[in-house]
Amino acid sequence: MSEVLAGDVLPDAPHPRSQDHLFGHATLEADLSADWRAGRLPHALLLGGPEGVGKATLAYRLARAVLAGPAALVGAQGLDLPAQHPVFRQVSSLTHPDLLVLRRAPEAGEDKIPTVIPAEMVRRVRAFFGATAAGGGWRVCIVDAVDELNAFGANALLKTLEEPPPQALFLLISHAPGRVLPTIRSRTRLVRLRPLHTDEVLAALDHLRAQGVELDPALLPSAAEASQGSVRRAVVLARGEGMEVRSATLRALDQLPAPKAEELHALGARLQGDRGDGLALFIEAVSDYIAARATGGGETPHRLVRLGEVWEKVRRNAVEADVFNLDRKALVFRIFADLADAVR
Repeated sequence: MSEVLAGDVLPDAPHPRSQDHLFGHATLEADLSADWRAGRLPHALLLGGPEGVGKATLAYRLARAVLAGPAALVGAQGLDLPAQHPVFRQVSSLTHPDLLVLRRAPEAGEDKIPTVIPAEMVRRVRAFFGATAAGGGWRVCIVDAVDELNAFGANALLKTLEEPPPQALFLLISHAPGRVLPTIRSRTRLVRLRPLHTDEVLAALDHLRAQGVELDPALLPSAAEASQGSVRRAVVLARGEGMEVRSATLRALDQLPAPKAEELHALGARLQGDRGDGLALFIEAVSDYIAARATGGGETPHRLVRLGEVWEKVRRNAVEADVFNLDRKALVFRIFADLADAVR
Protein backbone atom coordinates (compact mmCIF):
# COMPACT_ATOMS: atom_id res chain seq x y z
CA MET A 1 0.00 0.00 0.00
CA SER A 2 0.99 3.65 -0.30
CA GLU A 3 2.86 5.85 2.09
CA VAL A 4 0.94 7.99 4.55
CA LEU A 5 2.62 11.32 3.84
CA ALA A 6 3.84 12.41 0.42
CA GLY A 7 2.64 14.63 -2.38
CA ASP A 8 3.12 11.98 -5.07
CA VAL A 9 0.85 9.26 -3.67
CA LEU A 10 -2.84 8.47 -3.71
CA PRO A 11 -3.97 7.32 -0.25
CA ASP A 12 -4.59 3.59 0.11
CA ALA A 13 -3.21 2.75 -3.34
CA PRO A 14 0.14 1.29 -4.44
CA HIS A 15 2.78 3.82 -5.39
CA PRO A 16 3.74 3.94 -9.10
CA ARG A 17 7.29 2.85 -8.26
CA SER A 18 5.99 -0.50 -7.03
CA GLN A 19 3.76 -1.14 -10.06
CA ASP A 20 4.74 -4.01 -12.36
CA HIS A 21 2.29 -3.06 -15.14
CA LEU A 22 1.86 -0.01 -17.35
CA PHE A 23 -1.46 0.24 -19.16
CA GLY A 24 -2.11 1.98 -22.45
CA HIS A 25 1.40 2.99 -23.51
CA ALA A 26 3.02 -0.19 -24.89
CA THR A 27 4.15 1.44 -28.15
CA LEU A 28 5.63 4.45 -26.39
CA GLU A 29 7.44 2.21 -23.91
CA ALA A 30 8.82 0.03 -26.70
CA ASP A 31 10.16 3.13 -28.48
CA LEU A 32 11.90 4.38 -25.33
CA SER A 33 13.34 0.93 -24.69
CA ALA A 34 14.70 0.77 -28.23
CA ASP A 35 16.22 4.26 -27.94
CA TRP A 36 17.96 3.32 -24.70
CA ARG A 37 19.33 0.05 -26.04
CA ALA A 38 20.61 1.85 -29.16
CA GLY A 39 22.21 4.67 -27.17
CA ARG A 40 19.78 7.29 -28.52
CA LEU A 41 18.12 8.16 -25.22
CA PRO A 42 18.78 11.82 -24.28
CA HIS A 43 20.00 12.76 -20.83
CA ALA A 44 16.62 14.26 -19.88
CA LEU A 45 13.02 13.33 -20.68
CA LEU A 46 10.01 15.50 -19.88
CA LEU A 47 7.12 13.07 -19.36
CA GLY A 48 4.03 15.17 -19.92
CA GLY A 49 0.33 14.47 -19.81
CA PRO A 50 -2.78 14.64 -17.61
CA GLU A 51 -2.53 13.47 -14.03
CA GLY A 52 -3.09 9.77 -13.52
CA VAL A 53 -2.29 8.44 -17.02
CA GLY A 54 0.92 6.59 -16.09
CA LYS A 55 3.74 9.14 -16.24
CA ALA A 56 5.24 8.21 -12.88
CA THR A 57 4.78 4.49 -13.54
CA LEU A 58 6.67 4.86 -16.84
CA ALA A 59 9.41 6.91 -15.15
CA TYR A 60 10.05 4.24 -12.54
CA ARG A 61 9.92 1.45 -15.13
CA LEU A 62 12.53 3.24 -17.22
CA ALA A 63 14.64 3.99 -14.13
CA ARG A 64 14.60 0.31 -13.08
CA ALA A 65 15.57 -0.82 -16.58
CA VAL A 66 18.45 1.63 -16.85
CA LEU A 67 19.78 0.83 -13.37
CA ALA A 68 19.49 -2.94 -13.87
CA GLY A 69 20.92 -3.06 -17.39
CA PRO A 70 19.47 -4.62 -20.58
CA ALA A 71 20.42 -8.18 -19.63
CA ALA A 72 17.96 -8.11 -16.73
CA LEU A 73 14.89 -7.20 -18.78
CA VAL A 74 12.18 -9.76 -19.36
CA GLY A 75 10.66 -8.45 -22.60
CA ALA A 76 12.80 -7.81 -25.66
CA GLN A 77 10.72 -4.76 -26.62
CA GLY A 78 9.65 -3.30 -23.30
CA LEU A 79 10.95 -2.36 -19.86
CA ASP A 80 9.67 -5.27 -17.79
CA LEU A 81 11.88 -6.14 -14.84
CA PRO A 82 10.89 -9.05 -12.59
CA ALA A 83 9.44 -7.92 -9.27
CA GLN A 84 11.90 -10.26 -7.54
CA HIS A 85 14.91 -8.49 -9.05
CA PRO A 86 17.04 -6.63 -6.45
CA VAL A 87 16.86 -3.37 -8.43
CA PHE A 88 13.04 -3.58 -8.54
CA ARG A 89 12.94 -3.95 -4.75
CA GLN A 90 15.50 -1.16 -4.19
CA VAL A 91 13.63 1.28 -6.43
CA SER A 92 10.32 0.38 -4.81
CA SER A 93 11.74 1.12 -1.36
CA LEU A 94 13.74 4.19 -2.52
CA THR A 95 16.97 2.58 -1.31
CA HIS A 96 18.86 2.30 -4.59
CA PRO A 97 22.07 4.34 -4.20
CA ASP A 98 22.02 5.51 -7.84
CA LEU A 99 18.44 6.81 -7.78
CA LEU A 100 17.44 10.26 -6.53
CA VAL A 101 13.75 11.19 -6.33
CA LEU A 102 12.64 14.78 -5.81
CA ARG A 103 9.06 15.05 -4.56
CA ARG A 104 6.90 16.82 -2.03
CA ALA A 105 7.63 14.81 1.08
CA PRO A 106 8.10 15.99 4.68
CA GLU A 107 11.63 16.44 5.90
CA ALA A 108 12.83 14.38 8.86
CA GLY A 109 10.87 15.31 11.96
CA GLU A 110 8.12 17.09 9.99
CA ASP A 111 4.56 15.87 9.56
CA LYS A 112 3.23 18.24 6.90
CA ILE A 113 3.59 17.83 3.15
CA PRO A 114 5.23 20.95 1.65
CA THR A 115 3.33 22.82 -1.05
CA VAL A 116 6.38 22.81 -3.35
CA ILE A 117 9.48 20.66 -3.76
CA PRO A 118 11.94 22.50 -1.48
CA ALA A 119 14.95 24.11 -3.17
CA GLU A 120 17.15 22.50 -0.49
CA MET A 121 16.08 19.10 -1.81
CA VAL A 122 16.86 20.10 -5.40
CA ARG A 123 20.36 21.20 -4.42
CA ARG A 124 21.15 17.56 -3.64
CA VAL A 125 21.17 16.93 -7.39
CA ARG A 126 24.64 18.39 -7.93
CA ALA A 127 26.17 16.34 -5.12
CA PHE A 128 24.34 13.22 -6.31
CA PHE A 129 25.68 13.47 -9.86
CA GLY A 130 29.06 14.70 -8.63
CA ALA A 131 29.71 11.42 -6.84
CA THR A 132 30.72 8.17 -8.51
CA ALA A 133 27.83 5.82 -9.23
CA ALA A 134 27.69 3.07 -6.62
CA GLY A 135 27.14 0.47 -9.30
CA GLY A 136 29.70 1.95 -11.64
CA GLY A 137 27.03 2.70 -14.25
CA TRP A 138 24.03 4.97 -14.65
CA ARG A 139 22.50 7.38 -12.17
CA VAL A 140 18.86 8.44 -12.43
CA CYS A 141 17.00 11.45 -11.02
CA ILE A 142 13.19 11.50 -11.05
CA VAL A 143 11.34 14.76 -10.38
CA ASP A 144 7.68 14.19 -9.50
CA ALA A 145 6.52 16.68 -10.48
CA VAL A 146 8.60 19.41 -12.08
CA ASP A 147 5.45 21.61 -11.92
CA GLU A 148 5.94 21.69 -8.14
CA LEU A 149 9.36 23.35 -8.24
CA ASN A 150 9.49 27.00 -7.25
CA ALA A 151 11.78 29.41 -9.09
CA PHE A 152 14.75 28.65 -6.85
CA GLY A 153 14.31 24.90 -7.25
CA ALA A 154 13.88 25.13 -11.02
CA ASN A 155 17.05 27.19 -11.38
CA ALA A 156 18.98 24.77 -9.16
CA LEU A 157 17.87 21.85 -11.34
CA LEU A 158 18.69 23.76 -14.51
CA LYS A 159 22.36 24.07 -13.54
CA THR A 160 22.85 20.31 -13.74
CA LEU A 161 20.63 19.91 -16.80
CA GLU A 162 22.86 22.38 -18.67
CA GLU A 163 26.02 20.35 -18.04
CA PRO A 164 24.94 16.74 -17.42
CA PRO A 165 27.63 14.22 -16.44
CA PRO A 166 28.04 10.99 -18.41
CA GLN A 167 25.50 8.21 -17.85
CA ALA A 168 23.05 10.57 -16.15
CA LEU A 169 19.32 10.35 -16.80
CA PHE A 170 16.72 12.91 -15.69
CA LEU A 171 13.05 11.90 -15.78
CA LEU A 172 10.93 14.99 -15.22
CA ILE A 173 7.21 14.38 -14.70
CA SER A 174 4.83 17.20 -15.62
CA HIS A 175 1.05 17.50 -15.60
CA ALA A 176 1.30 20.72 -17.63
CA PRO A 177 4.50 20.66 -19.72
CA GLY A 178 3.57 23.90 -21.46
CA ARG A 179 4.06 25.73 -18.16
CA VAL A 180 7.53 24.33 -17.49
CA LEU A 181 10.34 26.87 -17.76
CA PRO A 182 11.38 27.22 -21.43
CA THR A 183 15.02 26.82 -20.37
CA ILE A 184 14.18 23.43 -18.85
CA ARG A 185 12.01 22.36 -21.78
CA SER A 186 14.79 23.20 -24.24
CA ARG A 187 17.12 20.76 -22.48
CA THR A 188 14.72 17.83 -22.47
CA ARG A 189 12.89 15.63 -24.94
CA LEU A 190 9.14 15.91 -24.46
CA VAL A 191 7.37 12.56 -24.24
CA ARG A 192 3.59 13.01 -24.27
CA LEU A 193 1.36 10.44 -22.61
CA ARG A 194 -2.23 10.49 -23.82
CA PRO A 195 -5.31 9.85 -21.68
CA LEU A 196 -6.15 6.16 -21.57
CA HIS A 197 -9.10 4.59 -23.35
CA THR A 198 -11.97 3.46 -21.16
CA ASP A 199 -11.11 -0.23 -21.55
CA GLU A 200 -7.50 0.50 -20.57
CA VAL A 201 -8.64 2.34 -17.44
CA LEU A 202 -10.92 -0.56 -16.59
CA ALA A 203 -8.05 -3.02 -17.00
CA ALA A 204 -5.91 -0.90 -14.67
CA LEU A 205 -8.70 -0.84 -12.07
CA ASP A 206 -9.05 -4.62 -12.23
CA HIS A 207 -5.30 -4.93 -11.73
CA LEU A 208 -5.42 -2.67 -8.69
CA ARG A 209 -8.28 -4.67 -7.19
CA ALA A 210 -6.18 -7.81 -7.63
CA GLN A 211 -3.45 -6.04 -5.62
CA GLY A 212 -5.86 -5.44 -2.76
CA VAL A 213 -7.05 -1.89 -3.44
CA GLU A 214 -10.59 -1.50 -2.12
CA LEU A 215 -12.81 -0.47 -5.03
CA ASP A 216 -16.52 -1.01 -5.50
CA PRO A 217 -16.84 -3.55 -8.36
CA ALA A 218 -20.26 -2.20 -9.30
CA LEU A 219 -18.78 1.27 -9.87
CA LEU A 220 -15.80 0.24 -12.01
CA PRO A 221 -17.47 0.62 -15.45
CA SER A 222 -19.00 4.01 -14.66
CA ALA A 223 -15.81 5.19 -12.94
CA ALA A 224 -13.73 4.22 -15.97
CA GLU A 225 -16.20 5.95 -18.28
CA ALA A 226 -16.15 9.17 -16.22
CA SER A 227 -12.39 9.15 -15.61
CA GLN A 228 -11.42 11.08 -18.75
CA GLY A 229 -8.60 8.61 -19.25
CA SER A 230 -7.06 9.01 -15.78
CA VAL A 231 -6.59 5.92 -13.62
CA ARG A 232 -6.09 8.15 -10.59
CA ARG A 233 -9.46 9.83 -11.13
CA ALA A 234 -11.10 6.47 -11.76
CA VAL A 235 -9.75 5.11 -8.46
CA VAL A 236 -11.24 8.03 -6.55
CA LEU A 237 -14.57 7.64 -8.36
CA ALA A 238 -14.66 3.89 -7.77
CA ARG A 239 -14.36 4.41 -4.02
CA GLY A 240 -18.04 5.31 -3.84
CA GLU A 241 -17.77 8.70 -2.15
CA GLY A 242 -15.96 10.05 -5.21
CA MET A 243 -18.83 9.18 -7.52
CA GLU A 244 -21.26 10.72 -5.06
CA VAL A 245 -19.30 13.99 -4.98
CA ARG A 246 -19.15 14.10 -8.77
CA SER A 247 -22.88 13.40 -9.14
CA ALA A 248 -23.80 16.01 -6.53
CA THR A 249 -21.58 18.61 -8.20
CA LEU A 250 -23.05 17.92 -11.65
CA ARG A 251 -26.58 18.23 -10.28
CA ALA A 252 -25.80 21.62 -8.76
CA LEU A 253 -24.11 22.81 -11.96
CA ASP A 254 -27.16 21.80 -13.99
CA GLN A 255 -29.28 24.05 -11.75
CA LEU A 256 -27.27 27.21 -12.46
CA PRO A 257 -27.84 30.12 -12.26
CA ALA A 258 -30.15 29.20 -9.35
CA PRO A 259 -28.85 26.04 -7.65
CA LYS A 260 -30.89 24.74 -4.74
CA ALA A 261 -29.49 25.76 -1.37
CA GLU A 262 -30.13 22.30 0.08
CA GLU A 263 -28.08 20.74 -2.76
CA LEU A 264 -25.14 23.04 -1.98
CA HIS A 265 -25.40 22.32 1.75
CA ALA A 266 -25.34 18.57 1.05
CA LEU A 267 -22.40 18.93 -1.33
CA GLY A 268 -20.42 21.01 1.16
CA ALA A 269 -21.14 18.45 3.89
CA ARG A 270 -19.75 15.67 1.67
CA LEU A 271 -16.52 17.61 1.19
CA GLN A 272 -15.97 18.34 4.88
CA GLY A 273 -13.13 16.31 6.27
CA ASP A 274 -12.30 14.48 3.06
CA ARG A 275 -8.68 13.53 2.25
CA GLY A 276 -8.50 15.91 -0.69
CA ASP A 277 -9.90 13.48 -3.28
CA GLY A 278 -13.44 14.83 -3.06
CA LEU A 279 -12.26 18.43 -3.26
CA ALA A 280 -10.19 17.61 -6.34
CA LEU A 281 -13.20 15.99 -8.05
CA PHE A 282 -15.38 18.96 -7.17
CA ILE A 283 -12.85 21.41 -8.64
CA GLU A 284 -12.39 19.26 -11.76
CA ALA A 285 -16.15 19.15 -12.39
CA VAL A 286 -16.48 22.91 -11.96
CA SER A 287 -13.45 23.54 -14.19
CA ASP A 288 -14.86 21.23 -16.88
CA TYR A 289 -18.17 23.10 -16.71
CA ILE A 290 -16.44 26.47 -17.14
CA ALA A 291 -14.33 25.15 -20.03
CA ALA A 292 -17.39 23.76 -21.79
CA ARG A 293 -19.24 27.07 -21.43
CA ALA A 294 -16.22 29.08 -22.58
CA THR A 295 -15.54 26.95 -25.67
CA GLY A 296 -19.15 26.25 -26.65
CA GLY A 297 -19.32 29.31 -28.88
CA GLY A 298 -22.52 30.76 -27.50
CA GLU A 299 -21.20 33.15 -24.86
CA THR A 300 -20.85 36.91 -25.13
CA PRO A 301 -17.37 38.51 -24.79
CA HIS A 302 -18.36 39.94 -21.40
CA ARG A 303 -19.49 36.53 -20.13
CA LEU A 304 -16.30 34.90 -21.42
CA VAL A 305 -14.27 37.38 -19.40
CA ARG A 306 -16.34 36.65 -16.30
CA LEU A 307 -15.97 32.90 -16.78
CA GLY A 308 -12.19 33.33 -17.03
CA GLU A 309 -12.17 35.34 -13.82
CA VAL A 310 -14.24 32.71 -12.04
CA TRP A 311 -11.92 29.94 -13.27
CA GLU A 312 -8.93 31.74 -11.76
CA LYS A 313 -10.81 32.24 -8.48
CA VAL A 314 -11.83 28.58 -8.37
CA ARG A 315 -8.24 27.41 -8.74
CA ARG A 316 -6.95 29.92 -6.19
CA ASN A 317 -9.69 29.15 -3.65
CA ALA A 318 -9.14 25.41 -4.03
CA VAL A 319 -5.43 25.71 -3.31
CA GLU A 320 -6.09 27.88 -0.25
CA ALA A 321 -8.78 25.50 1.02
CA ASP A 322 -6.44 22.53 0.66
CA VAL A 323 -3.37 24.20 2.18
CA PHE A 324 -5.14 25.95 5.05
CA ASN A 325 -7.92 23.37 5.55
CA LEU A 326 -10.62 26.00 5.08
CA ASP A 327 -14.33 25.33 5.48
CA ARG A 328 -15.48 23.30 2.44
CA LYS A 329 -19.13 24.30 2.71
CA ALA A 330 -18.23 28.00 2.56
CA LEU A 331 -16.02 27.25 -0.45
CA VAL A 332 -18.90 25.55 -2.29
CA PHE A 333 -21.28 28.47 -1.70
CA ARG A 334 -18.64 31.04 -2.71
CA ILE A 335 -17.81 29.25 -5.96
CA PHE A 336 -21.44 28.75 -6.93
CA ALA A 337 -22.24 32.38 -6.16
CA ASP A 338 -19.47 33.41 -8.57
CA LEU A 339 -20.67 30.93 -11.17
CA ALA A 340 -24.27 32.13 -10.91
CA ASP A 341 -23.14 35.73 -11.38
CA ALA A 342 -21.06 34.78 -14.41
CA VAL A 343 -23.75 32.82 -16.29
CA ARG A 344 -26.84 34.80 -15.27
